[in-house]
Amino acid sequence: MEQDIARAKKIAAGDNVAFKDLFDEFGSGVLNLCYAMVRDRFDAEDIMQEVFVEIFCSIKSYRGNSKLSTWIYRIAYNHTINFIKSKSRRMSKNNTGFEENILDNLPSDIMFEAEKFNLTLQKAILSLPPKQRAVFQMRYYDELPFAQISQITKTSQGALKASYHIAAQKIEDYIKEHDIL
Repeated sequence: MEQDIARAKKIAAGDNVAFKDLFDEFGSGVLNLCYAMVRDRFDAEDIMQEVFVEIFCSIKSYRGNSKLSTWIYRIAYNHTINFIKSKSRRMSKNNTGFEENILDNLPSDIMFEAEKFNLTLQKAILSLPPKQRAVFQMRYYDELPFAQISQITKTSQGALKASYHIAAQKIEDYIKEHDIL
């Protein structure tokens, strides 16, 4: 973690190359997390941009209590959850739900052209509550350890394991219900 602190100090001191290296290292992971939760490429890119602006502005507050990657994913997770809440509130005023809107647009998403099973899998994942969806994404796709996910979400490892297990069961049930397996 001393390397993380030194890296943060370089960025805080205005080292643009260090910040670019940080972006190059974590940009795709942050984008993947955001996209997995909102399923809209443009929204995910906007959230990612906001995340890196916040990282740049608040890097001096990084204390090294967790890995830098955990700190970055925590910011991305919070921004994405806040985006979903905000968009859900706006859409509920128009009598549409955020998840329903995503589901309606899923097959036409230019980043998502897949066969029937993948479409059903994505619909199953989208049927999960946002926080459960994030846990599933971080564990299954990003292969993060529960300890790191615990730091990112500020949830106990036991609760995360239970949430992940429930999410996996819901996904399996959804797929079976739609006669894919």
